[in-house]
Amino acid sequence: MNTSAQLTLEQQFKLRILSQQVQELTHSQAQEYLIEMFRQMREHPTFAISKNA
Repeated sequence: MNTSAQLTLEQQFKLRILSQQVQELTHSQAQEYLIEMFRQMREHPTFAISKNA
């Protein structure tokens, strides 16, 4: 699924940077990161990237 057409240029840039950073994580670090992101998204529903953000 190509979501870049639905994102602003700034969101595409941030997603690209995040993708590069995640590639450098170990498997364990990536799991911890996902758990923390999920926790933050549950606590702050507007935390997730949205089309209008």
